[in-house]
Amino acid sequence: MHLVFATSLVPDGEPATGYEIANAVILDALWRSGARVTVLGYTWPGRRTDGLQDTIVLGELDVRTDAASTVQKLKWLARAVREGMTFSSVKLRATPLESVREALGRAGPFDAFVINAVQFAGAFEGLFAGKRSIFVAHNVEHRSAEENAAAADGAFQRLLYLREARLLKTLEERLCRQARFVFTLADADRDALGVGGDDRSAVLPLVTRTTPPPPPSPRRIDCDAALIGTWTWQPNRIGLDWFLGDVAPLLPPDFTVRIAGQVPAGMATAHPGIQFVGRVPDANAFVRGAAVVPLVSRAGTGVQLKTIETFENGLPSVATTRSLRGIEHLPANCIVADEPRAFADALVRAARTRAADVDGRGFHRAQTAALDRQVARGLAALGIPAERAYA
Repeated sequence: MHLVFATSLVPDGEPATGYEIANAVILDALWRSGARVTVLGYTWPGRRTDGLQDTIVLGELDVRTDAASTVQKLKWLARAVREGMTFSSVKLRATPLESVREALGRAGPFDAFVINAVQFAGAFEGLFAGKRSIFVAHNVEHRSAEENAAAADGAFQRLLYLREARLLKTLEERLCRQARFVFTLADADRDALGVGGDDRSAVLPLVTRTTPPPPPSPRRIDCDAALIGTWTWQPNRIGLDWFLGDVAPLLPPDFTVRIAGQVPAGMATAHPGIQFVGRVPDANAFVRGAAVVPLVSRAGTGVQLKTIETFENGLPSVATTRSLRGIEHLPANCIVADEPRAFADALVRAARTRAADVDGRGFHRAQTAALDRQVARGLAALGIPAERAYA
């Protein structure tokens, strides 16, 4: 079976975001299934592509809104309005549709598309007509846009998010209707997309690495708690705003928290123990230096890969319910708390008592086995006879 994995960013061996980590893991599962996969999409500026196998690169593109100039954002917005497209998809229209078709021709004959997330599909929707497809919904994007609208600072930004939500809802409905099978990353997302039946969809239990994590080992604790993420992404920012605004004031003054990753300009806190450290060279080493990991998601859909990574590492954690979407089995050292006081108290208790690590290899093994089972179900739903499949 020959599949074309259509995605905004092609995995290049240097995943920089949760989206890219998920892409690499899903691709690895498709390869383990025995399928031949050709990847189609863009790459980050400056990344090497000469060593990528079975990959068609459409060009270099920085898809981050926060990294773009005001002029570029206005150009994207004007084009999105003019062409009736979502803002998230219009950023990918750096290449004309016909040029994408020509590039796709280099893949040779293939059986079906794996449409990876809504952004690329929205930019080049005509590309997929007449072909069988599987749709991988990383999030329920229209729900995320609605939550972003509710949290927006001003009326104009709120209107933009509401427009995005309306267009995304109809786009997601079309993609789900046309697909032979839909993969989501959390069970609640299947109902939200209208594909709740087991014959139409399945949840992909993810991991963050293709090899098992190491067994528990002694750690040097440098701080009480550590958070890491792309905080300029609105769903992540909503969680961080909640932590800084509602939880942090309830923490003791000597409780130390380090926050890594890009944060919005002007973000600050009055708590004396909280420090923003920016980009760190080794994310895993950074969180392993904390006594406890706060998992603070309060918005968004899909799965939180930082949660999965924390569980794979066996680290003690305090998590909101929203941080646990897509997770069926919790480790013994994860405490669930949604109210600020309960969350703060649980953090202090875990840090002061030095809650023990657990062995994350069992979690990783169970997730990987379940991932392979679900991928096999999706590929079977394509209904491609073996004698007709392209090898």
